[in-house]
Amino acid sequence: MTSFQKIDFSRFGKTFQENLCRIILDDRQFADQIGEVLETSFFELKYLKLFADKIYEYKQEFGSHPSREIFTTIIRTQLDGENEAVVKQIRDFFVRIITKEPDFEGEDYVKKMALDFCRKQTLKEAMMKSAKLLQTSSFDEISSIINEALKLGNDNNFGYDYFKDFEKRFQMKTRNAVSTGWKNVDKISSGGLGRGELGVVVAPTGAGKSMALVHLASQALKQGKNVIYYTLELEDSVVAARFDSCITGIHLRNLMDNKVEIYETVKDIEGKLIVKEYPTKSASTESIKNHLEKLRQRGINPDFIAVDYADLLKPVRYLREKRQELETIYEELRGIAKIYECPLWTASQTNRSGLNAEVITMESISEAFNKCFVADFILSLSRTAEDKSNNTGRIFIAKNRNGPDGLVYPIHMDTSNVYIKVLDVDAQSPQEVLKAADVKKRDILKEKYKKYKEGEDTNANIQQDSV
Repeated sequence: MTSFQKIDFSRFGKTFQENLCRIILDDRQFADQIGEVLETSFFELKYLKLFADKIYEYKQEFGSHPSREIFTTIIRTQLDGENEAVVKQIRDFFVRIITKEPDFEGEDYVKKMALDFCRKQTLKEAMMKSAKLLQTSSFDEISSIINEALKLGNDNNFGYDYFKDFEKRFQMKTRNAVSTGWKNVDKISSGGLGRGELGVVVAPTGAGKSMALVHLASQALKQGKNVIYYTLELEDSVVAARFDSCITGIHLRNLMDNKVEIYETVKDIEGKLIVKEYPTKSASTESIKNHLEKLRQRGINPDFIAVDYADLLKPVRYLREKRQELETIYEELRGIAKIYECPLWTASQTNRSGLNAEVITMESISEAFNKCFVADFILSLSRTAEDKSNNTGRIFIAKNRNGPDGLVYPIHMDTSNVYIKVLDVDAQSPQEVLKAADVKKRDILKEKYKKYKEGEDTNANIQQDSV
């Protein structure tokens, strides 16, 4: 009978094998899964075989997966007696790993192909063993051998394992936060909105929700990020013009006269900006996911996503009540932020109580209060009629998973050139702001009454003189 020839990973190439080792080091659950069917002799290159051996030796001895820090120590102390050239190759390879981001394009492909290869080799060996037992063993025994081989390498991701993932709890976690451009807000939010997080700007109609989103997206763009901006209310060219104004400081009405200056300012920005327009209520979160996937296939990976704004998305499926649909939309947006591992900012409309409020709290959010629950960061933008005439206003930090909330900051906001600045003063509580506003209103009324009273007295004197 013809025997199966044992093969290795050589046909996949060196880069594939290096990426596989890197995944095994960083992904405990996949390392456990493929470990059931992987023979380190499958690695064509000796330094990669030794690299994988050290990972699985540690797992076997300590019952947990090695962190990068632990593996650094292993490489420094447990390679004595090995070939010097191989040791150098391992150390050079590990340096390349730790100087790159943990995620890379094509990871899913490497996992799928490596796992498929190893499972097939395990099945071949089981078939060869079964063939030798055909004359001497029962059907059930042979069937058991084949079935056991088929079980190995199946998805065994049951979640976070308290003991096996022990080292993972003590690794430094990076949020890769994208700055808001506001020093005070960055300070309380640990640098801005992090990857996989959802931020919401809450404001009444006409208060500047879209302006705030353009400001936040412009800050990301100037940091060299790939920004994807979805507009469901304004034309894409109008949004792009707002970016021109926000970045250059040129007033919106003067953009046409300053084309050359604008181009000279924006041409050297390293980030990429894609503005995608959808008619109101024509796009859903599925539309956004499909568009993002098309961009990723073209090599454009989002670093920052803005949706202007979530309340104008249509639901993927229609529910009995609108508030339930809105809650679902916000949950799905946060899911998109998680999938693409980047911050996602959107906006929400307030109800009527927020129109002239000094401070907009979460109770003023229109339709679905529960959509606040899924957000990681919520700031409200309030501007009374007097504020608009003076280019002032306030932002209220309504929710902050990464720091304090319940704080009010005064802002300077000029909508003519999309300029929003959080003033560098101490934050106040909403109660302090409302109390100050009441005092101001009382002072204004007193002044009006005083002038009215003086006017009455003057009229009385005039009447008395005439008599």
